[in-house]
Formats: sequence, C-alpha cells, structure tokens
Amino acid sequence: MKAVVADPVGGPENLKYIDREQPRPSPGEALVKLEAIGINFIDIYFRAGLYKAPETPVQLGSEGAGVVTETTAGSKFQKGDRVAFAMARGSYAEYQAVPEKFLVRLPENVSFDDAAAVMLQGMTAHYLTRSTFPLQPGNTCLVHAAAGGAGLMIVQMAKIAGATVIGTCSTAEKEKLVREHGADHVIRYTEQDFLPEVKRITNNAGVEVVYDSVGKATFAKSLDCLKPRGLMASFGQSSGPVGEIDPLLLSQKGSLYLTRPSLANYISDPAELDWRAREIFGWIAAGKLKLQIFRKYKLSEAAEAQRDLESRKTTGKLLLKP
Repeated sequence: MKAVVADPVGGPENLKYIDREQPRPSPGEALVKLEAIGINFIDIYFRAGLYKAPETPVQLGSEGAGVVTETTAGSKFQKGDRVAFAMARGSYAEYQAVPEKFLVRLPENVSFDDAAAVMLQGMTAHYLTRSTFPLQPGNTCLVHAAAGGAGLMIVQMAKIAGATVIGTCSTAEKEKLVREHGADHVIRYTEQDFLPEVKRITNNAGVEVVYDSVGKATFAKSLDCLKPRGLMASFGQSSGPVGEIDPLLLSQKGSLYLTRPSLANYISDPAELDWRAREIFGWIAAGKLKLQIFRKYKLSEAAEAQRDLESRKTTGKLLLKP
C-alpha cells in the first residue's frame, strides 16, 4: 500500500510518499480501507519533531473514515462496516489497523469526507462546549482562530447550545465565513485589539470562557477578557507555547480557572465517545452543523497540504484522499 511518513523529522520537504506492507489487525483492532483522511496541526507537530514519536520513520495522521476490510476474533465490527475514528496515528495511508476503542459506526447519511473532517476537530469542539465548559443560554464565549477547522465547529456548537459567540480572525474573507457560521460578533485581530473589543461588546463584563488554540500570541490578553471565576481553555499552541505561568496570576485576575484539555481524556470511555459521535453526526444530518472543507488533496500531496495549513491561508478543513 501507499503511505506518507516523515523521514527524518523536520520540514514538509521531509515527507515521503512510500510503499509499505499493508498492516494486519492485532486482537482488538480492525483493518480500515481509508476513503478520507483529516489533516490537523498535530500532524505538523509530529512531522517537525515537536511531539516525539516512538517509531522511525514517523507515521502521521490521527483521523480518518473508511470501510472495515478485516477484523479479529470477538470484534464488534464486520467486514463492510462504514466507520470513522480519531486519535489513532497512522492515517496518512491507504489502510490502517485501528484500535476498535477509537472506531465509531458511520451513518449512511454522513459521507466519508464529512466524517473525516469532523472526527478530531468536531470531537474537540464538542468536549470544549459540552464538557470543559458546558455552555448555556446567557453565556458568552470568545473563540480564537474562529475561521479554522476547530474554530468554525466551536462557533456552531456554541450557537446550538444557545450561547453568544465572539470570534477572532485575520481577514475580511474569514470574518464573512465566521459570521455565516453563526458568530454574533467578529473581531479582526489584524486591525483591532481583541481585548478592548471584547470589553466593549460585553459592556466591560467579560466572557465566561475563552477557547484558545493559538497559545503564546493570545494567552495573556485572553485572561483579561474573562469574568471573575471565568475559564480559560487552552487547547493548542499554533503561535508557540505559552511558557511558565505563576498560579497567583489567576487569583489576581479574578479567581480564574485554567485548563489544558486533551481529546484523549474526553473519549476514553466508549459510551462517551458514542454519545459525542451520535450528537455530531445527528447535527450534520439535520443541517445544524455545516462543514467547511477548504480543499481535498491526493495522499501524495501531503507536503503541499501541510504547507498550506501552516501558512494560515486556509479556512475550515483540509482532507487527504488515498
């Protein structure tokens, strides 16, 4: 089969499109023929060596959707089942042996492309808005990088929950997209300082929660956007790591809460994973969750796809097609 690996770690030029043996599923795994593969910033972190992988060359990709082609004894899946998954590395390939604990059944009315576009970022948006800080009517949230794949889903899921949404983005084109996906207010951070704008929009009250995947560039001011006892959910670092934090700072700024959540801790229970998947797939089928697929690339074009994602010129989701 064909696969893409990082060999060695480094820039996108180090991605290699190679032939390798098709895997065989071990007990507790199912072999999936991939039809669509999601691209995420975590793939870049592993490619660059920021996240350390135990294997060489480094396998990439953490989500996908496809068809089960082989199972092992005691499997709850059958050959021909349509499935999707996240948090299983190695999806930049034509086939992947996926631990069954990560697999969810895909309804017939949800396409492979939509499933691959929503599994990692959609699950992330779901746990952030339903569990990390369960949004309710009357709440106001600040969503950084609102035009990105995760950002657009957070915006929509926040609106489904009845919250008021303030999104940040960089361009007029991205602002239009964020508004089309339901944001009540959009701040172009390239032209406006988001902190005074948030204060203005909230009549100086601040927001209950900030969802921040940017990291270093937005962290300090985001704390100042919070109401007393507000929550900062820092779930990414696309602008670089935040660095050291003195816990006393949280007290001084209003007894704030700070969390650095990870998807793995929110889908480790199969019942919780199924609940999140059912809600997300139901919203897609009902037209409540609109997916913004920016571009589909051939698997062999993975380096180009990662360059585009790193450039911040994209909106929504990028996919690889085997």
